[in-house]
Amino acid sequence: MACCSADSCAPEPLNDSTWRRALWIALIVNGAFFLGELGAGLVAGSAALQADALDFLGDSANYAISIGAAGLGLTIRARAAVAKGLTLIVLAIWVLGNAAWHFQAGIVPESNVMGIVGITALVANTAVAVMLYRYRSGDANMRSVWICSRNDAIGNLAVLLAAAGVFGTGHGWPDVITAAIMATLGLWGGSQIVRQALAELRTQRSVPLAQAESRA
Repeated sequence: MACCSADSCAPEPLNDSTWRRALWIALIVNGAFFLGELGAGLVAGSAALQADALDFLGDSANYAISIGAAGLGLTIRARAAVAKGLTLIVLAIWVLGNAAWHFQAGIVPESNVMGIVGITALVANTAVAVMLYRYRSGDANMRSVWICSRNDAIGNLAVLLAAAGVFGTGHGWPDVITAAIMATLGLWGGSQIVRQALAELRTQRSVPLAQAESRA
């Protein structure tokens, strides 16, 4: 029979029903807004909306991974967090390329569509971020979920600023700049997640070594 301390026998926060329910809600919201924003971004010709839509797609995948990893060991959760962080980085690189193409093509997006979609997405993402706020200080897997929700809300504000800029100037550069900023935010968030997850993996590998040395 395995023995454990009171702390190690405590229920894992990631296996809590409230945590799982929050993840499912976030997954459904992000999946729906990915489809809606992608369509709106293509119709309006907005690189910022397309960037935000891809962020929704990446977050949907990340929430799905978190649901699958819930209740599993820290090593598996940390590896899942590495995968999520790398996903954010890859999507950010794609967004940078798409923004560069929009800039070279001189595309001027429809600011009214950007504004309407941005406001709707901001309301939804703010609600998700508030719901997940309590989990912001957990392990790399939990923190990655909070970072995703936080970045989404910031991204929606950026889309609204881009819409105002396009409307005021009649040019597409505010849309391109916003997409580039969102991509940079994705690179930063992804690197944060990967760094913390790798640190947790190093800690897990060092525990058996320390135990072996103590027995010697």
